[in-house]
Amino acid sequence: MTDYSSFAKLSPFELKDELIKLASAKENRTMLNAGRGNPNFMATLPRRAFFRLGLFAAAESELSYSYMQKWIGGLPNIEGIEARFERYTTENRDQAGVAFLQRALSYVRDQLGLSGSQFLHEMVEGILGCNYPVPPRMLKISEQIVRQYIVREMIGGSLSAGNVDVFAVEGGTAAMTYIFNTLKQNSIVKKGDKVAIGMPVFTPYIEIPELDEYGLKEVAINADPAQGWQYSDEELEKLKDPDIKVFFCINPSNPPSVKLDNRSLEKIADIVKNHRPDLIILTDDVYGTFADDFRSLFAICPNNTILVYSFSKYFGATGWRLGVVATHQDNILDAKLRELPSATKTALDRRYGSLLPDVSTLKFIDRLVADSRTVALNHTAGLSTPQQVQMVLFSLFALIDENDVYKSTLKKVIRNREAALYRELGVAVTDNPNSVDYYTLLDMEDIALKLYGADFAKWLKAKFSGNELLFRIADETGIVLLPGRGFGTQQPAGRASLANLNEYEYAAIGRSLRKMADEYYETFKKG
Repeated sequence: MTDYSSFAKLSPFELKDELIKLASAKENRTMLNAGRGNPNFMATLPRRAFFRLGLFAAAESELSYSYMQKWIGGLPNIEGIEARFERYTTENRDQAGVAFLQRALSYVRDQLGLSGSQFLHEMVEGILGCNYPVPPRMLKISEQIVRQYIVREMIGGSLSAGNVDVFAVEGGTAAMTYIFNTLKQNSIVKKGDKVAIGMPVFTPYIEIPELDEYGLKEVAINADPAQGWQYSDEELEKLKDPDIKVFFCINPSNPPSVKLDNRSLEKIADIVKNHRPDLIILTDDVYGTFADDFRSLFAICPNNTILVYSFSKYFGATGWRLGVVATHQDNILDAKLRELPSATKTALDRRYGSLLPDVSTLKFIDRLVADSRTVALNHTAGLSTPQQVQMVLFSLFALIDENDVYKSTLKKVIRNREAALYRELGVAVTDNPNSVDYYTLLDMEDIALKLYGADFAKWLKAKFSGNELLFRIADETGIVLLPGRGFGTQQPAGRASLANLNEYEYAAIGRSLRKMADEYYETFKKG
């Protein structure tokens, strides 16, 4: 029999590969991989618009060299671009995506008060990829549109978009890499400092602070499954420790997939206001768009919070690598830079001195941009402009959808999948008003308890470790789940994504797990 303990130290994402091998080993059996969070749905209208816009942009480029042979173009001209765009959209009005482009232009002009010509010119140049990203942090019109989307979806409109700075990056993972590096480079965090992490959490966010180059001490802020995966007041009280420099969390959480409730938000806001005005909050809000009435920590502690958002899950765009870092224009990060010792400031003057005469005026978010290209290559920093255009079209798609038709459809899809899984498993779905349902945690002990009682649950827990049970599930059913303990859960559980398979496949997972549980129960009864 295989010794599954040899895989105990692997990250869940490395362990996944071993589970897939085992689940795929048997012939004439379908492997169901519920381990990865890559969605199998996507927003098609803004993609159609992207390709239609690309055709218009190519024609705009070719106007500059129309006297020459075919297939040579020049830089697009802003003069008369709105009239040419109107003619293009009229001539192609029956093509899918074109009407959306017309509405997008109207929204930018009439609702956001931006120049239609400047918007079109930026989009055309951007989709052609014919210029470096200027400014490197984000294209000017693009930043204004994307921050409107971020403020509406993450902050609930409670903050003026004009007070928010945005840096476009290659997905949420790039954002985290850049942030930790710039915090270190600017001595805002140093080796030996404490960082509080909201648990459970996406595994790499546990691993990054432990790396030798950071050497941070981790303080777990544990969510309680008995309280609907919220942080208790007692756990949040840990944040009063002045040695904790950063509080890092995912909201809604991964893998419990639960948003912070109002009590938690208000408790954190109180701690920041009355005890820790110096606390840095780093929040990854990638799943916020799947939640009902979502409010980011950025909404309640804007001056203390770095917000990270990725377009990957909601728009089905993991391959596009689209994300943003957002900070308030009045933030404690810039205040901490001003308070650094003179010797540290002198060293930072050397680091960033090639960028501007007075380094003290360089904001934290712009240091992120410079550090992302090792400072010396700051002039070529920035997310590729075609990526920024698709990000803008995704943002406009959501902004124009005032009735949230797309959002409601996705919520229905994933919640129907969850219902199918638990129905076939024979266990009721836990009613949690803060649940987002992008993932579900299958708590092995809790499921055994609900199906066959406390004695069976105790027997199962004693007989198999969490990871061993996941390997047995893969071997015996062909189903791949990720280990909850790899994300920092306190009890054995398997994380199942509700985003990457179809409803009938989740029903099949439920049936297979129930059949396996029935067989183990028969073994248990025999003693």
